[in-house]
Amino acid sequence: MNIREAKQQIKNAMVAYFTKDEFGNYLLPPERQRPVFLIGAPGIGKTAIMEQIARELEVGFVAYSMTHHTRQSALGLPFIATKTYGGREYQVSEYTMSEIIASVYESMEETGRVEGILFLDEINCVSETLTPAMLQFLQYKVFGRHAVPDGWIVVTAGNPPEYNRTAHDFDIATLDRLKRIDVEPDYDVWREYAVGAEVHPAVITYLDIERAHFYAVEATPDGASFVTARGWDDLSAMIKLYEARGLAVDELLVQQYVQNGEIARRFALYYDLFTKYRSDYQIDRILEGTADPMLAERARRAPFDERVAVMGLIVDATVGVLREAVLEEKAAAFTHEALSTMKRDVEAVGLSEDDDIATLVQSTSLELGRKRDIERDNSLLSEETYRAYERTIALLDTATKLGAELPGGVTFSLVRQLFGETLDALDAAIERGAAALDNVFRFVEAAFGEGQEMLMLVTDLSVSRAGMTFINDHGSDRYFAHNQNLQFYERGGDLADRINRISLEEE
Repeated sequence: MNIREAKQQIKNAMVAYFTKDEFGNYLLPPERQRPVFLIGAPGIGKTAIMEQIARELEVGFVAYSMTHHTRQSALGLPFIATKTYGGREYQVSEYTMSEIIASVYESMEETGRVEGILFLDEINCVSETLTPAMLQFLQYKVFGRHAVPDGWIVVTAGNPPEYNRTAHDFDIATLDRLKRIDVEPDYDVWREYAVGAEVHPAVITYLDIERAHFYAVEATPDGASFVTARGWDDLSAMIKLYEARGLAVDELLVQQYVQNGEIARRFALYYDLFTKYRSDYQIDRILEGTADPMLAERARRAPFDERVAVMGLIVDATVGVLREAVLEEKAAAFTHEALSTMKRDVEAVGLSEDDDIATLVQSTSLELGRKRDIERDNSLLSEETYRAYERTIALLDTATKLGAELPGGVTFSLVRQLFGETLDALDAAIERGAAALDNVFRFVEAAFGEGQEMLMLVTDLSVSRAGMTFINDHGSDRYFAHNQNLQFYERGGDLADRINRISLEEE
């Protein structure tokens, strides 16, 4: 199965495992909750989907790569304990708690999440000395004498032997206690992720043309030659950083991530051509609606590769604008909730909106920062939530600085004023997104009509979480007109209007 199907299978299993009866006991006892064994080629996204599942289910997450562990670190260190048997004392070897099990308890204490996922990667690549302990763990969820806490589900991952010389097969007795899921590379599924994650458009459009270059592993006289989904993803991130700093993206850089000489060379050549298209087609001006009309004519007459590149540039820029609006919108909703709680606290102690609440503002900012750091340290912090924390903390810190220079100090009225400015900026971001959508559809209509390029635009907006969130919340007549045969999306209300309608004075 592909990685998307694997994610859904694992998520369904997690939901089933977490289900309790009316008395609070798990319907499927922990000892019968088979550990998941996710096996697939390296760099395919196994760890990423587990982090996503933990965030979506709002449970804890602890991850370890087992190749970094020795028998002692996994089992714990031995020590001598005194035991009494039959009235006589004996010296007995026991073990301290495993570092892995201890990390689960630490995560529970830090996050307050008593249920979670313990993810052990490269499980079939452990050393020979650790193998017996790992087989025991997979069968009984115990390291030494210390068990995984109830409510924590074990998920493991590994590579097939053809990708890792140290990988070994489990015996039938062990496999019969695991929930095995085999995953194969699938470009179409990865592409949906890539559009939503804003992987560099040069990478996406190159792979649209050279799909066979998405994932390739082969043995050569000089060693292994390979390219993986992880490699393309990491190369994308580095290209963006290089571009932002004005550094040259060349074949030498590409080879560090795409470890196949021929594919690296061809992508480097394509990237040079891609950057020329980006300059020629004035993508920013297309989004602003001020592009030269002759560009549409040039795009219409362009060869296939050029049209693919141009559409990749347009989609990437459009999703980027929509994503900024969506992230700011979610952050504004988060801030509103935090300020509503703060207002209730102010009223509870009998203060007015014009009294100095500097201590409350500072303590709220510190608490939000603490929660942000805990979620980040435990791999539970999504980009959306990170933005929400940062925007709220920044607003509170700004109020503290401004209030220190005002006669009345830090008041809730000042905080509310700053939030109003945030909503004004949000309205502007939403307007930019709506205008960009309209202008992009106008350009594609003029250049390609209802051709394949229009299909690419509609499809990529549909698989982009930011794109569909924005369109569902704020609508897009042209999107729905071109997507009229797809009936599963409905236009929603405007969150910015809803936020404005909720008066903090009435909370």
